[in-house]
Amino acid sequence: MCISLQVLLPVANFLQLKDDPKKLWLLERDIFLREFIRLESRGDTMLSQFCHGLHGCDNEPVYRCSDCEGLQMYCQSCVVALHCAMPLHHVEVWTGEYFQRTSLRDLGLRMQLGHPPGVSCCNPVPAFDAEFTVLNTNGIHSVALDFCNCEAAQTHAIQLLRARWYPATSTDPRTAATFRLLDHFQMYTFESKGSAFEYYQALSRLTDNTGAKRPKDRYESLLRISRQYRHLIALKRAGRAHDISGILGTESGELAVVCPACPQPGKTFHHTGQTPLKKNSKWLYSLFVGIDANFRMCRRNKSSEQADPSFSQGWAYFVKDSGFKSVLDTHAGLTQEKSSCASHNAVNLADSKRVRGLAATGIGAVVCARHNFKRPSAVGDLQKGERYVNMDYLFFSTMTHSSEIVVVNVSYDIACQWNKHLWERMSRYPSNIHLAHTSKTITFLVPKFHLPAHVAPCQTKFSFNLIKGMARTDGEVPKRGWSNINPVATSTREMGPGSRRDALDDHFGDWNWRKVSNFGVFLLQKLKDAIPQRDQHISDLVDFEDAIPAESLATWRTMVEGWETDRSNANPFDSASSPMTQASVRLELSQVEANQLKRGLDMSLHSEVSPSVLIVVGIELETQQRRLVHETSSIGAHATEIQLSTLQQRTNTLRRRIEHWIKIQTLYMPCVARLREMIDATSDNTEEDVHSIKLWMPSAIVTQSLSCDRNLLLIEWKLRRAQGHEALHELRQHLRLKRHLTGFKKDWITGQRGHTRSRGIIDTVQKKIDAAATKYRIAWASLSALAEPLLEIEWKAEFPVLEKEDVRGMMEDQAAGESISEGRRLVSISWIWKQRYGAREEELSDAMRIEWCKARARAHRWSEEVELLQEEMRRVLTFFDWHAAWWVERATSKTWLGPIENEGTVAYAHRQAAIRRMMRDHCSSIWSVVPGLIAQSSCNTAI
Repeated sequence: MCISLQVLLPVANFLQLKDDPKKLWLLERDIFLREFIRLESRGDTMLSQFCHGLHGCDNEPVYRCSDCEGLQMYCQSCVVALHCAMPLHHVEVWTGEYFQRTSLRDLGLRMQLGHPPGVSCCNPVPAFDAEFTVLNTNGIHSVALDFCNCEAAQTHAIQLLRARWYPATSTDPRTAATFRLLDHFQMYTFESKGSAFEYYQALSRLTDNTGAKRPKDRYESLLRISRQYRHLIALKRAGRAHDISGILGTESGELAVVCPACPQPGKTFHHTGQTPLKKNSKWLYSLFVGIDANFRMCRRNKSSEQADPSFSQGWAYFVKDSGFKSVLDTHAGLTQEKSSCASHNAVNLADSKRVRGLAATGIGAVVCARHNFKRPSAVGDLQKGERYVNMDYLFFSTMTHSSEIVVVNVSYDIACQWNKHLWERMSRYPSNIHLAHTSKTITFLVPKFHLPAHVAPCQTKFSFNLIKGMARTDGEVPKRGWSNINPVATSTREMGPGSRRDALDDHFGDWNWRKVSNFGVFLLQKLKDAIPQRDQHISDLVDFEDAIPAESLATWRTMVEGWETDRSNANPFDSASSPMTQASVRLELSQVEANQLKRGLDMSLHSEVSPSVLIVVGIELETQQRRLVHETSSIGAHATEIQLSTLQQRTNTLRRRIEHWIKIQTLYMPCVARLREMIDATSDNTEEDVHSIKLWMPSAIVTQSLSCDRNLLLIEWKLRRAQGHEALHELRQHLRLKRHLTGFKKDWITGQRGHTRSRGIIDTVQKKIDAAATKYRIAWASLSALAEPLLEIEWKAEFPVLEKEDVRGMMEDQAAGESISEGRRLVSISWIWKQRYGAREEELSDAMRIEWCKARARAHRWSEEVELLQEEMRRVLTFFDWHAAWWVERATSKTWLGPIENEGTVAYAHRQAAIRRMMRDHCSSIWSVVPGLIAQSSCNTAI
């Protein structure tokens, strides 16, 4: 008797536990456990011994089916009769003490193929050894199977297929797998990325988990069956069964699932007719593609093309191997040009990748850079590194499927190098993959995350943020796609070449289909995010422009619009001025002294040390003192003898240099000697720490109301100005680096070890930021002291006071100090990013012009994103309509097929058309809020 917990507990306690299912279950688990034990019995049949099978049966019920719903008990004849159409269920027999698993074959069930249910065969032929192995989702079964051998009988393989069992071989099959299992296995690999071996082991253990009655090994059969099944399903879904040319008529890339949101002439838009191209809106119909390589997807040198060819032969995502290898062999001896940008390993190490034991070091791919679809005929193996010839062929191959697209935006992390001689290289490839680039507008870009690693000119020339028509595309989608496929690498690296390509084609197809099925939510969410961002950045741009003189604004607008029209014009995002450095000032001073010597005006009081050299060395000694303080504080309490020895040597060297410098200083500044004597008289006789020795530069002397040579004051003024500009430049550089490292840590670093190491690197950069800020403040203090005797009045406009809150990245919010992306940040920035380098007061600095250009670019990119997302929504709906109509066209009688096959082709075509209409209606329904979102926006006018 089962007693409810509500009866055992007081009402108040039960109501209190009712809201906490975990605690409630802990108190009820005894009840659950008793029910588990009860299932091991015969249940209610123990009390009433009658068979639940055929009407009127009075045989003893001793059998039950563990796969059927319910716990009904049957006699042997009834359980066999009821399972004629379910021969793969597990049956248990009551031995008098417990239930023991048996099989329907042992109970006498035989399955007849080749005839409708209930119709016996006049000439049945038993399968091999009177038993047949079938793989099903609930285990590996041995069944008694009879094939039909009538005059009109089909082959054994066909008879199995018509029973939804896939044969392991087409001649004399002894093993089959149910369609249910193959669908289940396919979905299992898509979601878990598990291997076939793991799946087969699970089936084996479901059959027998004791090891005493292991089923026959059918692992190799499962591999062969599943690969063939998936290939046939891809052909079926592409409509190849509806084409008279059959499978061999399949074109390159035809089995690929294409992107409905990308521009596809004839499918998502038409150049003429119902959806004409909008004026000045060619960018709306541009194709975004991204190129990348993945070196995790390597393959060991196993099997060969002859022993293991691909089924698809380039019909899906992988390019056809024969043509690909022919081009690679032709260009095998060419050495790749080294990078003239940053030291890109993808370029410089392309010919030096380790290949020992590998037939493929990875794969390259071209994807839709807006929606992360693998493009048709866009994937291929890499034999060494990321060589141009491999990536060229993949790019040109997939572009043959978009030959009618006029505007193409190509994203590649080494695009600055790859595009240089692209068309020259194309001329050496087969003509069937040539791209008519002269009639197209092709823009090369670098993904946003990779761009900071490039040199400064690349960061404006190849930026998604700055170039017109890019919307909010970031170009990083290939990396996101690799995260889905990388877990498959452990199994595919051991496959033969054809098996691996077919397996990856299957996974890429599923990835694309999942993207198709999620477009409704995906695009709507992106639009909801884009509208407020657009409004905010337009508002910020308007506020920014209110503070800029109209004449300057008009000049800048003309400049940036001219660059957007023709990027060979002057780039408004590049600074025309360069920062002042101490090295440039030292050179200038040296040249002045050289001219004085030529004229016989030698102002030096020392044969080797001129006035400018004295001040330069003094500033260097200050820097070494600060560095020594830092090294002393960071050495720690448990320093080694070697560390202490090295530090002491540096201290001694610095002391000797300072003492030598002081002797020369007294020649140029005699008052310093009296000043030092006065200080020594008031202090004790202990030796002063070397980092505490005051050097008494001219700026320090004037603060003591002592006189100093004006020439020395001017020299230090020039050098301190350069020091201030140099410090600001270093400060900006380190802040940029810190932002890059922080973003990289947030997006890519996982695990305690990785976080600890990255935190240490960021802390090191932070110390450099603090050092640069200190350097600026020292220069500012010296300039402040020198300004009065030199009658410098407006110097503070060039060098404002550096407060703690001013030390922040250009990408960081002023209030919170949190880093945000270039496309999302607001206009308010610290003055350190707007320093003028001595420009006239009536002119705004290059930094202000660049900042306005970037603010304008942000507003334009978000506006473009809102417009482009609406266009992509329209394309998706149009594509579903087109695809439904395409299937309806195929729902016609086929003269080369029989009546039953005809009915199947028509039914399948109608079902596929209905699916597309359903998906269209779903997207249309959830996108019905879009007009309201646009209407509610505060910025609906063009900028």
